[in-house]
Amino acid sequence: MTTPLLRPSIPVTDPAALIPAWQGRIESVLDKYLPLATCEPALLHGAMRYASLGGGKRIRPVLVYAAGRVLETPARPLDAIAASIEFIHAYSLIHDDLPAMDDDELRRGRPTCHKAYDEATAILAGDALQALAFEVLAGELPPNNPHGMAVIHKIASACGSVGMAGGQALDLSAVGQPISEATLIKMHRLKTGALIKAAVLTPAILRGADPETINHLGSYGDCIGLAFQVHDDILDETGNSDVIGKNTQADRALNKPTFPSVLGMEESIRKASELRDEALFHLQAMQGDTSCLAWVAEYVISRDR
Repeated sequence: MTTPLLRPSIPVTDPAALIPAWQGRIESVLDKYLPLATCEPALLHGAMRYASLGGGKRIRPVLVYAAGRVLETPARPLDAIAASIEFIHAYSLIHDDLPAMDDDELRRGRPTCHKAYDEATAILAGDALQALAFEVLAGELPPNNPHGMAVIHKIASACGSVGMAGGQALDLSAVGQPISEATLIKMHRLKTGALIKAAVLTPAILRGADPETINHLGSYGDCIGLAFQVHDDILDETGNSDVIGKNTQADRALNKPTFPSVLGMEESIRKASELRDEALFHLQAMQGDTSCLAWVAEYVISRDR
């Protein structure tokens, strides 16, 4: 049974005030759920904390809280969802950076996890963060909420073989191969977009929102997830590694297909803007305070890191 989305009783708020507050909030929430680095196995726990804390844009948790705002859901009931999705994202970055994957040495302006620790510890840290994500969900989602299992199912699907891991597999198989725009889009809707879409949808699922709201939020998530990746590919070609916090032109060095290599730079910039506009269109069709979601749609194609 779905609950109709109500008009919010709270005023539209300047995202410039809320976004940093949510970014600070998720840092504290992650710290709370992570094991202490002084607890054994201390090396593993240190690596988990290293990969999860002290950096990153926190776009996925921000999206969880921003979608919750549309639905008049306060931040506290959403903390577990926001943390679990960020733990999954952190685990994926650890594994993506490994020598068997992208073989990167720099992430968020610091040595990657396998460089700061060692390769075996990094693999285990990624494994443990994925497990921690579902431990948090199972332990913290309200037991009397009938939609809790649907939230867990959505997040699990988004990070599995038909989501993030599947997209990474397609990415690896595409190295050195000419691919079409449609294939590139499919790959990144899984690798990057699935978890971003889950961040937008899970607050609505937990709330039991009506199908129209879920449809518009899902379409918005599809658009910004792909726009995020298009702009990432643009930054890999044009950005400053000191600002971005990771090595630029890495995809070109690995001969990986990107939006600029498939579409060209000008068309890639146009593609990102079109996706932003489509995302905003879906927000306009919704009731509630969508100002923070609109801010994110603009941010993902204008950021410098």
